[in-house]
Amino acid sequence: MAKKLDVAIQLVQKGYRVTPQRMMILEALEAASGHISAEEIFGMVCRSYPGLNISTVYRTLELLKEIGVITETDMGDGRVRFHCSGHEHHHHLVCTVCGKVIDLQEEILKPLAKTICDRYSFQAELNHLAIFGSCQNCCPNR
Repeated sequence: MAKKLDVAIQLVQKGYRVTPQRMMILEALEAASGHISAEEIFGMVCRSYPGLNISTVYRTLELLKEIGVITETDMGDGRVRFHCSGHEHHHHLVCTVCGKVIDLQEEILKPLAKTICDRYSFQAELNHLAIFGSCQNCCPNR
């Protein structure tokens, strides 16, 4: 995959080693259909690499986040979820009643970012945001 090669090049350029564990964690992220937790990644990678330690997963995720390969989002359930940065930026509406997650496209928040910039002279980084509330099924009186 070109993505894996790109990440490997970035790691080497920044002085990090390209390890099998890092590449397997990246593969798990890329294979995920959506957002995935460190624990889910650990479970996926352990099938092929049983000697993997959960702390390696956490350190690798932190490194991949630091170099801009992945983003993290707190979905409000006590576990942070990760997502490859190469995917389109999007945000989330998270129902605090049933846990349903609805993708919210980036263009919805562009007027908000502009308003914040104009009114407060502040450049907001709305890269990956979760907005909490109630979905239509849990709050039908709306």
